[in-house]
Amino acid sequence: MADQYKQLAGEIYKTVGGKSNIESFFNCMTRLRIKVIDEEKVHIDALKQIEGVAGVVQEDTLQIIIGPGKVNHVREELEKIYQNDGEEDEEDIDIKEISKQNKENFRKKHKNPLQQFIRRLANIFVPIIPALVACGLINGISKAVPQILNTTLELDFTQNTFILILQAIGSVLFTYLAILVGLNTAKEFGGTPVLGAIAGGLIINPAIADISVFGEKLVPGNGGIVSVLLSVALMSYLEKQIRKKVPASLDIIVTPTTTLFITGLLTYFVFMPVGGFIAKGITQLLMGLLDVGGIAAGFILGATFLPLLATGLHQGFFPFHLELINQTGNDPLFTIQAMGGAGQVGAALAILVKTRKKTLKRAILGALPVGFLGIGEPLLYGVTLPLGRPFLTACLGAGVGGAVIAYFQVASLSIGVAGLSLFPLIDGGLNGMFGYAAGILTAYGCGFLFTYFFGFKETMAGQFK
Repeated sequence: MADQYKQLAGEIYKTVGGKSNIESFFNCMTRLRIKVIDEEKVHIDALKQIEGVAGVVQEDTLQIIIGPGKVNHVREELEKIYQNDGEEDEEDIDIKEISKQNKENFRKKHKNPLQQFIRRLANIFVPIIPALVACGLINGISKAVPQILNTTLELDFTQNTFILILQAIGSVLFTYLAILVGLNTAKEFGGTPVLGAIAGGLIINPAIADISVFGEKLVPGNGGIVSVLLSVALMSYLEKQIRKKVPASLDIIVTPTTTLFITGLLTYFVFMPVGGFIAKGITQLLMGLLDVGGIAAGFILGATFLPLLATGLHQGFFPFHLELINQTGNDPLFTIQAMGGAGQVGAALAILVKTRKKTLKRAILGALPVGFLGIGEPLLYGVTLPLGRPFLTACLGAGVGGAVIAYFQVASLSIGVAGLSLFPLIDGGLNGMFGYAAGILTAYGCGFLFTYFFGFKETMAGQFK
């Protein structure tokens, strides 16, 4: 298995232009993200044909879709290859300088302001996903086990020591989420990360409960994620401006102290009230949309998730999901959007049944396991999107599944995983799990039927052998 990852990393390394064309690289849950110096040196078509690469997305970074788990191993192997390659010399450094203009032109061509904003949000929230998954699963178990035991055996485990410990572990992330978001926001905006963490801590500091501003008591946590983003973004800007004007000998004392002092005042007098207003407005809008729109809203939100995923715009929903959980304790939006992957799984199963193309069958069989677990990108970029019409029928199946989820008012305790992996995170015990099962099975079934009868013909698969 290790040799397989090494081979894949080596092929990617050569195809993107080697060390002289790589500025940096990292990975998220499913994608290897490479910042290349000169996009002209990247052989995109060859990259897409590498066995083990499910798809390629060209944005400000070159995003190579490999899949969960595998991508971590490939990144590690790529790091070894990069470190052991003595290719780069002074001439390569000159090439980097010459290629800066090419890079800027590429960014202008492939990025609009909305995508740039969403990329920043992704850089802030994607690193937190593993913690969201871990704490969410533990929190889900701590709630589900007492409910199941009470329902089936009439046992009260709510004050059981082990359950209370699980609740403490599961709740720690959302208790201190503002600090983590502050730290990552400072990194993204060029500030000092530890000052960003402190700025996030200002908002959740219990000591402010005794302070009144404009005749109103400050509420720890008011404004949540929105307040943190506003506060730390400005803090990072202030820090850079102050540092420009302060002598180097005084920088270590004056810059952080002045930055924190100004940021603290603005946070309590401006950002927390404004952030609280915005956060409550967002929550009320989303909850009102689901309450009033009902199954129609569920259908629309479910059906539009795959297009959002394809363009990367789905990452813009991170603050909304976290704010819903922060204010209401659960997230009814995420469970609806999770139907996008389920509709696509149904569509892929229909294609698998109908097609005779061996390479298409292999592509589907390779991507289905992670598809069932909620990772939709391998199927999206490797199967449904290239074929065209199955992408649309998958969206329709997802929409019907989303309508069912909205009907049963299913919500999740956290975000980060979807598909079958989301079951432990479902709020509401057995009733919630039943509603989620109804939604996901509906999305599977409708995605299959729509694609089987209306979405796929063998002639569409000309690119597959």
